[in-house]
Amino acid sequence: MKSLHEDREVVRLGQSVFENGLLAPEAMARTVKVLRRFHKAVQIHGATLVRAVATSALRDARNSQTFVEWVLAATGWNLEVISGLEEARLIHLGILENLRGVRSPMLLMDLGGGSCELTISSRGHIAQTVSLPVGAVRLTQEFLRHDPPKKNELASMKRLIAERLARVAPRVAAARVRTVIATGGTAAALDAIYKAKLPSGKRKKTQLVPRKAVLKIADMLARRDFQQRMLVPGLGSKRAEIIIAGASVYSEVLQRCGLLGFLYSPLGLRDGLLAQMAADQHLSRRSEKQIEADRWDSLLVTGKRYHVDIVHAQQVRQLAMKVFDELEELHRMPREYRQWLSAAAMLHEVGSYVNRAGWHRHAYYIIAHSEILGYTPEQRRIIAAIARYLGALLPAAGQPYLKPLAAADRKQVPKAVALLRLARALNQGRRGSVTGLSARIKDERVNLELKTIKRLGSDLELWMLAKERRYFFAVFGRELFAELS
Repeated sequence: MKSLHEDREVVRLGQSVFENGLLAPEAMARTVKVLRRFHKAVQIHGATLVRAVATSALRDARNSQTFVEWVLAATGWNLEVISGLEEARLIHLGILENLRGVRSPMLLMDLGGGSCELTISSRGHIAQTVSLPVGAVRLTQEFLRHDPPKKNELASMKRLIAERLARVAPRVAAARVRTVIATGGTAAALDAIYKAKLPSGKRKKTQLVPRKAVLKIADMLARRDFQQRMLVPGLGSKRAEIIIAGASVYSEVLQRCGLLGFLYSPLGLRDGLLAQMAADQHLSRRSEKQIEADRWDSLLVTGKRYHVDIVHAQQVRQLAMKVFDELEELHRMPREYRQWLSAAAMLHEVGSYVNRAGWHRHAYYIIAHSEILGYTPEQRRIIAAIARYLGALLPAAGQPYLKPLAAADRKQVPKAVALLRLARALNQGRRGSVTGLSARIKDERVNLELKTIKRLGSDLELWMLAKERRYFFAVFGRELFAELS
């Protein structure tokens, strides 16, 4: 991929959010003005795909919807407010898209204005991720009332950072992290300050910033006022305002997690978004594989959290994938529905954790509102709707489970439901007696030939399959028949 245009600007959208919980009108206006500039660049270069996301400030602001609507009116863009965990996943994706050869456990650290995302990554998989409300702007406004700050202000701020890290630090230590990759403006500034003190011959593009150096830099910055900080190489006016808090977060993380230092990477959330968009358009197989791995890991974690029978879920999933592939000529669903069907198969029983009575309804709520990495809220609603209709209730126009979906998805979901009901019927006994299938579509008939383990018997599965014939016909207009091979 080739970069045609690049633009960025620090707008401090959330500056007032950390004080009163509201986006300031002037901050919103300032940000919309920048977004209009971005929008003009998009039009000039003829870009057809745009994804705009917001992070900590809009997660916390009580009037975030006002800003979202303003952006839509000014640019036509639907601004997504992503969670802290999704932000961490995208940063992880952006870094791994451009990183080669690191297999030992890593800690990815991204410090923004409102939050700090910490992600433990091992062999390309997200082992753990957490979003902490210790952003540089947030801490500056909450604690640092004087310039330079007083000792008691610094002490109070560090105590809060330590409290936020208390549950995280042992996990990082247990993971035996060897590499720390830091992204964001604070990491860039600390990297630049450290390198400015080195002889020119010893400066490298990617170089470890040692913990000892970070502690010294943090102490030095805390003793200088704004004008003095402005003279430090690597700091601009906007970064100099919040660098004391940012450096304090880094020093606390490195000390309390027992880390030797960090490597700065200019990659981050934007690069993760680009990698996600490239994967969605099938332009990056590397990113596609990473996203598939993130989704699978998250599905397993979610299933285990709600005590799902994982073996049964995987058997249903395998059968659902086979049914999808064998009947592709008939259902003609978009290829991404294979992913949504797979996820619904893995999580269709999560509602039983709440109550066996009405478990389909509970499953919808859990899936639609859970943080399942790699899926947008819209995609989770599609997956939830597919998993909802496995009992007596069948999809019908006007139902609340279908209303939130786009018109195209409201047409596709009933087909996916029909396929998942077949897959579940084929493992009704939870014994894995049906190991595979093939399909023949001819005239008004669909014939399924089932591969089975004869000693286990398949009478229950054939009986349940027969019960699905009516709905199958209602959706596809074909009679369904099954036989054992």
